[in-house]
Amino acid sequence: MTDRVAILAHGKFPDSAKTAVGILRYGDREVVGVLDRDRPADRVREVLPDVQDAPIHPDMDSLLADVGEGGVDQLIVGIAPIGGGFDDSWRPDVRAALAAGCDVVAGLHYFLAEDEEFARLADEHGCELHDVRRPPEDLTVSEGVAGDVDAEVVLTVGTDCSVGKMTASQELVRTARDRGYDAAMVPTGQTGIMIEGWGVAVDRVVSDFTAGAVERMVLDAAEEHDYLVVEGQGAIVHPAYSAVTLGILHGAMPDSLVLCHAAGREAVHGYEEFPLPDPGEYVDLYESVAAPVRETTVAAGALNTSGIDDGEAAREAVAAFGDAIDAPAADPVRFGADEPSGTGDVVEAVFP
Repeated sequence: MTDRVAILAHGKFPDSAKTAVGILRYGDREVVGVLDRDRPADRVREVLPDVQDAPIHPDMDSLLADVGEGGVDQLIVGIAPIGGGFDDSWRPDVRAALAAGCDVVAGLHYFLAEDEEFARLADEHGCELHDVRRPPEDLTVSEGVAGDVDAEVVLTVGTDCSVGKMTASQELVRTARDRGYDAAMVPTGQTGIMIEGWGVAVDRVVSDFTAGAVERMVLDAAEEHDYLVVEGQGAIVHPAYSAVTLGILHGAMPDSLVLCHAAGREAVHGYEEFPLPDPGEYVDLYESVAAPVRETTVAAGALNTSGIDDGEAAREAVAAFGDAIDAPAADPVRFGADEPSGTGDVVEAVFP
């Protein structure tokens, strides 16, 4: 992978820049700077102390002037707004990166490689434009065979979008590996793909081929690993994204599910007129929808308590969430994926 990267996160870092935060937390490349013209701080550690540190710059020109020897190999667009569009205010930074010989990576529905100006600049300066949401051209429908693999398959599912499914997947795999399991993540979204270096962004796949794309990834990964955590997307009750959620659920044919939720979330993010069901209701929803294709169970829960300041209150919220879904639960970032809520061990529940 590219060694030295800059991440664009204008106006969103860190709270609404989950791609940027995911790369800083789980990526194996050196981040030489984050771009945020609103400058909430001078360094990442001032606003996000538990990830890789880097300076925060107002624009790409400032970063390039400051980075010194070694330069920048790649600019990553670290935010993806609803709808996946390209904000034209980012254009000067992408333009400056290409002029400096940097590759540019984006997880948008707007493909940079199809932008005439960016394509011309990339050609002039010998750069590459990577649109990680562009799906392979040879996808097809599912054959319904993912359930036949020898690997144990776990799928993270959510009560809503942006509740921490990718993060929970990463943490489960990390903890499982620490315990000696041969585990791997199957990335289905732009952030996971940028971290892992492979995968298919299923929300860009033709709907008929969604399950087939996930099935193919499960079959491929199962040849190399004994335990798989498939990254979920959206939520089964989401008014906009439920289709991709169901496609992943049926394509992966998982042995078990991990239900992810954000503490205090009461309505669908961005669609606040739609209230969220109680966490316990999701257990029946996901299990019943999965059952005609493959019977599975919600074996554990992952609660995002980032909105709770008090540590003891966060622990109580995790315990209450576990009780609500009648399964072991943890906040894998705050307390670790292997710290139980009092109802059992999350890792043991999903990796028997």
